[in-house]
Amino acid sequence: MIISMRPHATREEIDHVCERIREFGYKVHSIEGEERVVIGVVGIGDVTACLESLEATPGVERAMRISAPYKFVSKEFKKERTQVRVDGHEIGGEEFIVMAGPCSVESEQQIMETAEGVRKAGARILRGGAFKPRTSPYDFQGMELEGLKLLRKAKEATGLAIITEVMSDRDVELVAEYADIMQVGARNMQNFALLKSLGKCGRPILLKRGMSSTIKELLMSAEYLVAHGNSNVLLCERGIRTFETATRNTCDIAAVPVLNEMTHLPVILDPSHATGKRSLVPAVARAGVAIGADGMIVEVHPNPEKAVSDGAQSLTLDQFRNMMTQLKPYFDLWKQARVAELAAAGV
Repeated sequence: MIISMRPHATREEIDHVCERIREFGYKVHSIEGEERVVIGVVGIGDVTACLESLEATPGVERAMRISAPYKFVSKEFKKERTQVRVDGHEIGGEEFIVMAGPCSVESEQQIMETAEGVRKAGARILRGGAFKPRTSPYDFQGMELEGLKLLRKAKEATGLAIITEVMSDRDVELVAEYADIMQVGARNMQNFALLKSLGKCGRPILLKRGMSSTIKELLMSAEYLVAHGNSNVLLCERGIRTFETATRNTCDIAAVPVLNEMTHLPVILDPSHATGKRSLVPAVARAGVAIGADGMIVEVHPNPEKAVSDGAQSLTLDQFRNMMTQLKPYFDLWKQARVAELAAAGV
């Protein structure tokens, strides 16, 4: 249920409405704008009595049910785009944000060279895995704490924000000390203990779609994060598992506009995992910009042939620089469209 308060409702009226909601046994989640407050109501059972009571409460403009099972992340709850702020950048705002870096942090030289290269090419955020979920227990599992320290060193040297994956609720506090954005990998999209912990971590979250998960399931996982206190969530389309074997996964490019219709959260495209082939990454990246994604996350390595993981889908630094140059006209058109959209929405 959504309660829309009248413009410039008093603090006493807002607090009274929240108290009435709690008296009915429901939880409160509010978004406070400059002129208007919207209150989300979540709970179990028939909300009819609560709805009727609140409609007659001073300061309330209207009260209505939310039909979607994902309440807080739906467009019904919040029509304007959420903008996630990270180190001076706004993901979901007027800039298409590129995150780039290696699948795994392997050495100081590797991560420092990559960080400097992607920064010069136009990336705003450095990606790099310190903890790595691998299908085989014998594959490289990441440098863990040492990898996190190297990521911090790269940030200090380049000014790039850091995104890295967290695999367990036990590691949330540790990773949050070093990361600007916490990444939830496809295998952990429905790790609900992890999602609950991340809801309280105070860092933005990039939530990757599971390999066999529907868009609704992705949004329900995002709902876990928001319902547990973290509204700074980025959704990532990274390809899904289908019968096709020509690519590592099947890039569900239509998921980008579908998510833009269903949710106010920013949408990120991962063309590296979606294809598994570095030759295909630039084309899918162009599609992502054109179709309305808010950013992308790309794997880049100074020497992909020697990468300990995902070398086949990693761009070289030269290839990444060339791709960013080719994308410049797309970025310009994207920005014009986004500025017009935000202006029309009064943002």
